[in-house]
Amino acid sequence: MDIKRSGSQPSARGSDEYFTGTVRIDPLFEAHDPARTSGASITFEPGARTAWHTHPLGQTPIVTVGCGLV
Repeated sequence: MDIKRSGSQPSARGSDEYFTGTVRIDPLFEAHDPARTSGASITFEPGARTAWHTHPLGQTPIVTVGCGLV
């Protein structure tokens, strides 16, 4: 078990390769072998969006505020 205090991990700016506009990524948990699952909270400023890309093993977006268009 790996316990992290909220706000103890640094935020990162979303890469221009995957996002358009201002996007902040806050890590929640990392994948540790043999797992392949990680999680992050991603905040989009007005007008920001994801750039087209794929997730070969899939992904599960959870919209907590606003609306998500797919």
